[in-house]
Amino acid sequence: MVGGQRARVVPVTGRSDLPDVDAFTRAYWDAAAEGRLLIRRCAACARAHHYPREFCPYCWSEDVTWERASGRAALHTWSVVHRNDLPPFAERTPYVAAVVDLAEGPRMMTEVVECAQDRLRVGMALEAAFREGVPVFRPPGR
Repeated sequence: MVGGQRARVVPVTGRSDLPDVDAFTRAYWDAAAEGRLLIRRCAACARAHHYPREFCPYCWSEDVTWERASGRAALHTWSVVHRNDLPPFAERTPYVAAVVDLAEGPRMMTEVVECAQDRLRVGMALEAAFREGVPVFRPPGR
């Protein structure tokens, strides 16, 4: 909701595998298209959170702002997806669906790219990269 009215949803590219953008998330997706990862930080309790929300999920304050994340993360958990019949994911299999711990604190669902599956380790360092304006993570220095 923006100003008490439901925000107009605008497709990023018209593709079903990419998220829709509304007035609230526009800043997040515009930054991602430029290779920057944003998170939200609460002024009341100082905690960062992700996915973007208009309120703090910890203290419920609405005094939250966008902040540029460092892009550094540690791998929390992952699963190698060998089968996904939904387009366009079938062409990408196998791929690594993952949860990472951002350096700023929040956990984020993502995909790990540019890393052999047998090299994945809990706690391994990762950095943000962007594929078609969507944040993914890879080992540093790639």
